Amino acid sequence: MAVELCLLLLLLCRSTISEVQPLHKPPPGTLDFGFVPAKTYDTNAYHEPGSIGILFRMVHAFLYLVQPNSFPQDLIKKLAQQKFGNAQGDYQKAIYYEIGFIVSAALGLLFVLFLPLVGLCFCMCRCCDNCGGEMHQRQKKNADCRRGCFATFLFVASLIISIGVLCAYAANQHLTSQVRGAKNLMHSNFKDLRIFLNDTPGQIDYLVSQYNTTKNKAVSDLNNVGPLLGSRVQERFAKEVRPALDAALTMAGAIRETKEALENVSVSVEVLQEGTERLHANLTDVKTHLSNTLSDSACSTAQAASTCNIIRNSLNQLSINANFSGLPGVSTQLAKVNDVLKTDLSSLVQKGYAAFNDTPDLVLNQTKNILSDIKNFLDFIGSNITSFTKMLPVQKVLADLTIYLTQSEAYVQDYFPVVEQYDFYRWLGCLILCCMVILILVFYYLGLLCGTCGYDKHASPTTRGCISNTGGNFLMAGVGFSFLFSWVLMIVVVITFVTGGNVEKLVCEPFEDRTLFKVLDTPYLLNRQWRNYLSGIVLKNPEINLTFEKVYSDCKENKGIYSTLHLENLFNINEFLNISMYTEDVSLKIEHINVNLSNIVLLDEIGKQNLLNFSSSGIDGINFAAYLTEINKSVTKVDLLSFANDLEARADQLPKGALENALKGHANSIRMIHNQQVVPLEQAMSTLYQSIRLLQRTSSELTVKVKHVISAVDAAQLLINNNASLVIIQETKKYMDMIIGYFEQYVEWVKESITMEVAACKPIANVIDTAVDIFLCSYVIDSVNTFWFGLGGCSIFLIPAIICAVKLSKYYRRMDTEDVYDDSVEQW
Repeated sequence: MAVELCLLLLLLCRSTISEVQPLHKPPPGTLDFGFVPAKTYDTNAYHEPGSIGILFRMVHAFLYLVQPNSFPQDLIKKLAQQKFGNAQGDYQKAIYYEIGFIVSAALGLLFVLFLPLVGLCFCMCRCCDNCGGEMHQRQKKNADCRRGCFATFLFVASLIISIGVLCAYAANQHLTSQVRGAKNLMHSNFKDLRIFLNDTPGQIDYLVSQYNTTKNKAVSDLNNVGPLLGSRVQERFAKEVRPALDAALTMAGAIRETKEALENVSVSVEVLQEGTERLHANLTDVKTHLSNTLSDSACSTAQAASTCNIIRNSLNQLSINANFSGLPGVSTQLAKVNDVLKTDLSSLVQKGYAAFNDTPDLVLNQTKNILSDIKNFLDFIGSNITSFTKMLPVQKVLADLTIYLTQSEAYVQDYFPVVEQYDFYRWLGCLILCCMVILILVFYYLGLLCGTCGYDKHASPTTRGCISNTGGNFLMAGVGFSFLFSWVLMIVVVITFVTGGNVEKLVCEPFEDRTLFKVLDTPYLLNRQWRNYLSGIVLKNPEINLTFEKVYSDCKENKGIYSTLHLENLFNINEFLNISMYTEDVSLKIEHINVNLSNIVLLDEIGKQNLLNFSSSGIDGINFAAYLTEINKSVTKVDLLSFANDLEARADQLPKGALENALKGHANSIRMIHNQQVVPLEQAMSTLYQSIRLLQRTSSELTVKVKHVISAVDAAQLLINNNASLVIIQETKKYMDMIIGYFEQYVEWVKESITMEVAACKPIANVIDTAVDIFLCSYVIDSVNTFWFGLGGCSIFLIPAIICAVKLSKYYRRMDTEDVYDDSVEQW
């Protein structure tokens, strides 16, 4: 069944893929194939015995005392190979291993042989009025002490026998209940096997269907060849192209700024020249009026003379300081820059940007036909997989396996009632054995009860009461039944002890520590022609190292049946998962991608000439020093506001009158001149300063800057023209590796899924655990061993119980004669 199932797995995967190691393998985008569908198995191959487990552990400890030796692998191997006894010492080793069981069984057989014989002799002896059969009791001083001791010992022995029969009864009931419950466990295992069969095709279909995930991702990347491949090509050139175009665009902005600066210089110089002329005339008028005012007779007085002289001496400060009339003009440079601006350099640079940014669209348009062929080829692969899957006899294999499973289940169901019936017979037999012991215990307990309650220490042996005499009779009845039943009990104990103990030591314990599997994996053990039996059965090649232990361990871990059974030796997954036939065609088609970037022009000759014209516009010949010299001067020699405030302060020092008022009027006139003429001139000077500084920065090494911009553009253009084909080949190779990487991911995922998830063989391990560990060892052997353990204890303690009962009955029964003062030793 396993072989057919694995054939199905591998055939379904045959049309998928293989391992191709590209020279360059970039990490492709991770594909999400989801989880292989898997159902949960119902069987829990673990048994917890409950409270009776304490008894099981006690039995295991007792068996370890009886048989502490390790598992005899060598002897078992020789026995299986029919070589046992060929070598000297094999029997000695077997006897040494089984010595505990042999001694125990021998003692049991002695018990079986001698106890009935002793009972027969005892009965005959008593019939002859010997062995306590004479109804005469000699009175002794310690009679009460002896009677109490015998009663106590008998009671203790009866209690131990009671515990033993309870253990045997509990084990008997446990085995019956577990056998009845095994039906559900059996159904659970068959259900899991059916799930295993029914779920596996769905898992395989899922693996095949996930090819669409790979194909869809590949098609998506093919549809986005522009952004993917084109952007990669673009990014390879962007390190050179974008800085060059940015520099050209910056230079275009510098040209516009230069024009604005030249215009500002021209206008500002004109404004300054006109403004300084008006300011000079107004300041001259103010000085004239101040001089006339200071010529007034009021300045001749002693109080005003010094103040008027001070004011008179400061009038020379009222004059302009900067002279803008001698500054050279910039009309020539402005005219040349205007000529340069007739060509829209920014528009030319933007065209270069647009041409370069259209690389993804260019790649997309030039690869439409090839990409269409690749998509059709991917559809062809998918149709091949689908058609090949439909050709496989999936349903036939499933039907055969399902029929086999159904027949097996029907067979078990048909014979399970027979098992239950025989188990009922076993349960009844064990119950009869327990009842035998219980009957003996009933007589002993009744004897102790009647004897103890009816005993009168003041009555003589010949005058004892009826109850006491009845107790003695019960004890002797118990002794009689003990002799009748004990040998039967011991026969059952010996048989179950030897059988159950050896199964526990030779099967259950080696199965638990997997030593049993190591024995089964011994070369040439099960078949003298095959080194490895399991690989010979499954793989038809006994030289392959396929072991029972490894298969069982892998199934316990719920691994896939492919890796568990080493089916790669029948169907190598690397050969069946072969994508080389497909990836080679896809690679060839992708390698045919040829993108032509020769149409990309970053900056044409007109734009370059425009830059050269700007560099020769003459702005570097402007006398910036002359401009800065005048700009750095103040408009007037003195701050008019300060002068006006000082004039007004000195006027306040004069006597009140016309002179004071006239001087204050002149101060206000000076303030008005400052606000209306000096402030605008200062603003014009600031504008002129900014424009001159901008022109100075722009003109600094202007020719070198322009040459660098043109050189950068030419270098970027040369890179595109000369290296485009190489870059396209390299990026196309990476793009191809990315597409093929999706298929390789699919291959690895299929391999891992088939190895670890598809047809996970946990139900097979559960069947083995259920049959051996749970049913045989936990249900049957543990219960059988506990049964003989309890029943054996009962049988052994019957001996002291018989002795104590015989002795004690003499003190309870009514005697025919008595000898009151005889202290001699009692003979019986």
